[in-house]
Amino acid sequence: MLQRTVADLEKNYYDAEFHGINLDAREHEAEERIRNAKSYGEAFAAIAWTLDALNDSHTFFLPPPRPYNVENGWEMTFVGEKCFVTAVKPGSDAEKKDMKPGDQVLSIEGFQPVRANFWKVEYILNALAPRAGMRFVLASPGAQPRQVDVMAEVKRLKRVEDFTEHGDGSDIWETIRRSENYAHTQEWRWIETSDDVMVLKIPSFFAKDSQIDSELGRARKHKSLILDLRGNPGGSEDVLTQLLGGMFKQDVTLATRVGRKARKPVIAKGRGDHAFDGKLMVLIDSHSASCSELFARAVQIENRGVIIGDKSAGAVMEARLYPEHLGIDTMSFYAVQITASNLLMGDGNSLEHSGVTPDVSVLPTAEDLANDRDPQMAEAFKLVGIKITPEAAGKLFPVIWAMN
Repeated sequence: MLQRTVADLEKNYYDAEFHGINLDAREHEAEERIRNAKSYGEAFAAIAWTLDALNDSHTFFLPPPRPYNVENGWEMTFVGEKCFVTAVKPGSDAEKKDMKPGDQVLSIEGFQPVRANFWKVEYILNALAPRAGMRFVLASPGAQPRQVDVMAEVKRLKRVEDFTEHGDGSDIWETIRRSENYAHTQEWRWIETSDDVMVLKIPSFFAKDSQIDSELGRARKHKSLILDLRGNPGGSEDVLTQLLGGMFKQDVTLATRVGRKARKPVIAKGRGDHAFDGKLMVLIDSHSASCSELFARAVQIENRGVIIGDKSAGAVMEARLYPEHLGIDTMSFYAVQITASNLLMGDGNSLEHSGVTPDVSVLPTAEDLANDRDPQMAEAFKLVGIKITPEAAGKLFPVIWAMN
């Protein structure tokens, strides 16, 4: 796995100099770590460590799937420079242990969360080494710090799943079910509060062309559109350019793609008279990454709308996924995602490690989170001329939890 991962990187990474990293030396040290590993987890960590030196948000190792699903039962994010619990799943161990929205996260598994590298912590906990439970130090508003051990909901899966025509083939349906459960959490949601305002919440940039056309058609019936890209990690560049083009009559240069050998513009084709031409408000936060950051910054540069919320993640590169496997009849699948190009915005700058600074900064307090208030959404409504309380705004889009 290490050898194939490095080979894919050497062939496809956009910077042929690897930012000055001695990749051969890194690979040799990873080999030594793998020889001394006491578990598959430690071996996978050694492969991930090889790529970590690049400090590239879109280049990482995806290990073989574990024979279990883990549902933590909580969500957290950074607000400004502090990490907070933002949602807790009803009936979860997190709820039973009195973890609550608005709790500040002072440590996770003994590590103090830092905004600059929190994406690496999430990668470790969610992809590289998911675990059955975690230890937190939390502080509720106005209270002293407390230690909490929170267990996840773990569903055991088969170690070997049979997708062949020679077996019963039933395992494919369980895989489809898990995929559909996740897809349910990524559905685009919209609310029409009046003829004047439509609110569209986009969890990720994955959608069919027909859905994008439908939402743009709905938006054109309103004077104002509020796009909620908070928590949106990105997705398809095609979806991004189609949605962005829907905000303009004319074509817009989203960015310049800078690869190993060439530069090429990324164009969002305008929709002419079929574009939405009303007021545009875009909400972002620290978990808005990749495509959502590109969208927000393009809107800023073109003076098309107002960006509201918190500074975005600063995780913006263009990458491709390279699937790999070991074995013939019984296969173990893994993959490596590799940055194919950097993206320079219209101002000539990359958003990687810098992010998008909102035009209007609104940071919810711990008390806002604890009481399900959404001052960012309320501010967006205010800027389009409608008064709504943060309490009412907080009820517009309830959290959708994936079923384990």
